[in-house]
Amino acid sequence: MDSSATTGLTLHSHTGVAYRFDPGALCLELLTTGGPGPYRRYEVLHEPADLAAWADRSRLTPTPALNISQAEVADMRGLRDALLRVIIAHTRGELHPPRDLEAINEAAARPAMAPAITPAGKRQWAGTLIGTHLAATVARDAVELLTGPFAHRIRTCAAEDCHLIYVDTSRPGRRRWCSMEHCGNRHKVRALRARHTEEG
Repeated sequence: MDSSATTGLTLHSHTGVAYRFDPGALCLELLTTGGPGPYRRYEVLHEPADLAAWADRSRLTPTPALNISQAEVADMRGLRDALLRVIIAHTRGELHPPRDLEAINEAAARPAMAPAITPAGKRQWAGTLIGTHLAATVARDAVELLTGPFAHRIRTCAAEDCHLIYVDTSRPGRRRWCSMEHCGNRHKVRALRARHTEEG
């Protein structure tokens, strides 16, 4: 879980404004691609190219060259949906849904992407990579997050109309917003307007 300044995704608000969102973990980056039920309208993983594009935007470095099948795209959507239900239950202090945990554990048990060093001392990914390797890597990241030292810091953005999930890896542990630049700024503007209204 790398929290350096180079990580994070560029998202767009419903008004089209671009902003940076760093959820703090690879598995949480996957949750921005859609999900079950009401999140279905945000679905972006339709074709192998869509999943490859997500991997390119993710915190995986370098970008993996993936050979992804249509079935693996469906498998990744299933893993993401299971992960979202588990994470939401986790943030609410509820029991993790057993069937969804099983899906995450099954994916994590498969061979994941393995890092390697080139003769020039650069990082690369070993072997020929397929979608199943990517899913295993995401699932293992989820296991690490949910069982690790920051498990109690997995949160949903404090804005009422935002459902983005992040892990607060900051030292003080007081992060409230998906992005200060987006929801944090909207909160400041609303608070300022409310103050002016009260004063007026």
